[in-house]
Amino acid sequence: MQKNYTKPWKTTKFYLLTLWWVAGCMGFAGAQEFPSKNVMKAAVKRKVQMRQTSYLKEYPIRNIGPKIMGGRVVDIEGSRKNAKTYYVAYASGGVFKTTDNGNSFRPVFDHQARLTIGDIALAPSNENIVWVGTGENNSSRSSYSGYGVYKSVDAGKTWQNMGLPNTQHIGRIIVHPTNPNIVWVAALGALYSKNKDRGVYKTTDGGNTWKKTLYVNDESGIIDLAVQPGNPQVLVAASWEKARRAWSFKENGVGSGVYTSTDGGNTWAKTTKGLPKAEYIGRMGFDFCQSKPNVVYMVLDNQEELKRKKKAPKLSISFAQLRTMSAVDFDKLNNQELNKFLRAKRYPRRYKAANVKAAIKAGEYQPKALTTYFKNANDELLNATVRGIEVYRSNDAGKSWKKVNAQDMNRVFNTYGYYFGQIRVDPNNPETVYTFGVPCLKSTNGGKTWKQIAAKAHSDHQAMWINPKDSDHILLGNDGGVYSSYNGGKFFRHVNNVAAGQFYTVHVDMEKPYNVYGGLQDNGTYVGSSRPDEDARWKRLFGGDGMFVSVDPRNIKRVYVGFQYGNYYRKNQWSARGKRITPSHELGEKPLRFNWRTPLMMSKFNPDILYIGAQKVYKSIDQGKHWEAISGDLTKNKPNKNIPYSTITCIEQSPLSFNTLYVGTDDGNLQLTRNGGGSWQLISANLPANLWVSSVFPSPHEKATVFVALTGYRNDDFQAYMYKSTNYGKTWVKVSGDLPNEAVNRLIQDPVNPAVLYVGTDQGAYVSLNRGKNWHLIVNNFPNVATYDMLVHPRDNELVLATHGRSMFVMDVKPLQQLKGKTNAAVVAFAPQPVYYSRAWGKKYASYVEAYEPKVSLMYYIGKSTKNNVKIEVVDKNGAVVRKIKGKAAQGFYRYQWDLKTNKGAYVKRGKYTLKFSNGKTTAKVAFEVK
Repeated sequence: MQKNYTKPWKTTKFYLLTLWWVAGCMGFAGAQEFPSKNVMKAAVKRKVQMRQTSYLKEYPIRNIGPKIMGGRVVDIEGSRKNAKTYYVAYASGGVFKTTDNGNSFRPVFDHQARLTIGDIALAPSNENIVWVGTGENNSSRSSYSGYGVYKSVDAGKTWQNMGLPNTQHIGRIIVHPTNPNIVWVAALGALYSKNKDRGVYKTTDGGNTWKKTLYVNDESGIIDLAVQPGNPQVLVAASWEKARRAWSFKENGVGSGVYTSTDGGNTWAKTTKGLPKAEYIGRMGFDFCQSKPNVVYMVLDNQEELKRKKKAPKLSISFAQLRTMSAVDFDKLNNQELNKFLRAKRYPRRYKAANVKAAIKAGEYQPKALTTYFKNANDELLNATVRGIEVYRSNDAGKSWKKVNAQDMNRVFNTYGYYFGQIRVDPNNPETVYTFGVPCLKSTNGGKTWKQIAAKAHSDHQAMWINPKDSDHILLGNDGGVYSSYNGGKFFRHVNNVAAGQFYTVHVDMEKPYNVYGGLQDNGTYVGSSRPDEDARWKRLFGGDGMFVSVDPRNIKRVYVGFQYGNYYRKNQWSARGKRITPSHELGEKPLRFNWRTPLMMSKFNPDILYIGAQKVYKSIDQGKHWEAISGDLTKNKPNKNIPYSTITCIEQSPLSFNTLYVGTDDGNLQLTRNGGGSWQLISANLPANLWVSSVFPSPHEKATVFVALTGYRNDDFQAYMYKSTNYGKTWVKVSGDLPNEAVNRLIQDPVNPAVLYVGTDQGAYVSLNRGKNWHLIVNNFPNVATYDMLVHPRDNELVLATHGRSMFVMDVKPLQQLKGKTNAAVVAFAPQPVYYSRAWGKKYASYVEAYEPKVSLMYYIGKSTKNNVKIEVVDKNGAVVRKIKGKAAQGFYRYQWDLKTNKGAYVKRGKYTLKFSNGKTTAKVAFEVK
């Protein structure tokens, strides 16, 4: 049976082996043809309109980091003319550019239709021409779909979509070395469904028209493409067959293979000489040697299953014996040997020889229950693996291949080769080769033997660029960001100055200023101030792929953190280790199924009470020391293969009722209990069926009101499914209004103004001021980035947004709350914070220093637009108007940055002022003070 295990928790060696088998990948793929072509097109068009009409175009929002870890880097492209200039593509965070060798970066792709990137390409003959392929080239659980390819002719200042919108994921873009109008694109296609928009596409007119020149089948896309240096008639392409589902991931098949072209990519021929059987071939990657153009290397993920012997203590008891053993014979087993077996196989320590024998003797379960306690028996599971990474070399530009690695390299990819698949050859030396997966490896003898480099860098390496003029200069991209080396990889420096964290969750405490907590993809769990200064650094609390985090409000030192698949711990913030608190099932029961992003929730009423979800809900009243199941299986209990499925995805407790809990599952169930788990009611009958429940939010205003968001992302269905019930789920109404059809991750209601709703989607975040009828895009400094989680701080009334690609953002929503009942008002004004007078305003204390120019933000809202400008007046205590300002009068929020000067150009004095905002005949007044 196909195995698919995910990344080990690399921070703790103790868990390395176990997490090779507990992990996998989320998602689901339908058997249908990619269903959302028209939906995506309409959504992109609607998003462009909203950017122009949003009420929030000038609404302030700030990024609070962190920057000390990166996000997943999928490509790096450097200038051949000036190595100080290079571009970095983040899997879900867009494209950044540096012109000063990484000392500073600026985003250059923020407001395009998609910020998920597969590849970047610079035209060799004109580096002002930059191509970006959207849709990550990895096939991970959070690899978002793109919207075709983009082109810039001014080095990234402006962009134009050049088509191929339904390709979804781009493996590679190649620009002709001398004619920038000729471009080849390797299209991977849809991630979760069958899709005919896969293949190699070619344009000869700069992207105005495209021709598909290579197509294998609707489940096999093109993952990589390379052109022979000096001869653009010769290309090699790699097709990759895969099938991702919510319950399994098959990452190899007969559609995988190597193709060559000798006529510039117009026609292709499949080559098999020297390669493994197609049925075993997974992801592949190529690189030609610039100095020896006939030499091309390939890294190949060989998914042929092998049985590897595992060093383990010799045991007198085996699973094979237990499968057929009678209760009488089991009772005769030596207690010492049985205890040795139980500990070796890592059963919970509550199971000892004496009590297991007693339970079997009493008929509670049979001996064979020991063999099914784990989803797969440990010895069978840990001994099963795949052949893994293999390195091939061709000396005839891809016509024939020879495997060159003499070492066993299976642990480079482990079983999740879908996540890697890149190789680089030194442009000046065909014998020096680099490949990477969990570690980064270097060979100096043509791929025969390998040594690890970048051992102190973050692992899970994804991208590399080697300076063609200086082979010692290497840029490396991984799940931790960008690293640079100037000595051929002996030492790497972390270039960690981009806020590109991929957060799954967010939590806050009640400190002043409050702290923000969150779990990140492959970067553990972090905490940082909501008001960071330049010296404030985020602190790492825990490892793995960070998930939900909760803080005890009575003692913020006590935190609950965890990583993928339900592995949670109670620990002190300042201690390295913690106490594992994840519940386990009993012998004789079915194994627990934990979602990749398993929810752990602290009670809103008692911080000692915790809830966690597998296929059933567990409750602890003593900080996770002991657990009790308060439900049966709340899922549809559908079959799953190598990925846990039919699992609980969210647990929410009503803030108005201790005993009211809502539970959502990945297979489409929404369950309710109003007696603390005594009984459960399925309330999803009137909702769209079989969708992933991504968010449940009980109203803080009305006991019977609840909001739910569903997502079809894992079926390549990108519609916005958002609903509200006012009767505990008996009936539902849509609240998606005029929102673009984007997969929804989180839907919440404002705690002060019940008419205000917030939503985070795979392409951004939005606000509704009228209970979901109309939506407004959060614009300003907020990019079109996947927004995974959000909350409103209960004291400070700030919206905290956890993005999966650009770290954390904070937005003060008190002005939104103050609109309660005033959304149609001609003008609403908001009082600015007082400022403190200084005689240094506008003065230089030295000729070489810029003068400090004070500013105060004057914010107002227009509910009814007029043809006239808004008139803003600053009135002193004597009633004199000291400053007149013209403001915008279209509907929405506006800010005018007042320089604190009067009409005569002098700075205002200390004192109290009135700010008057007039729209037509309506005037709003607020107080302002210069202290």
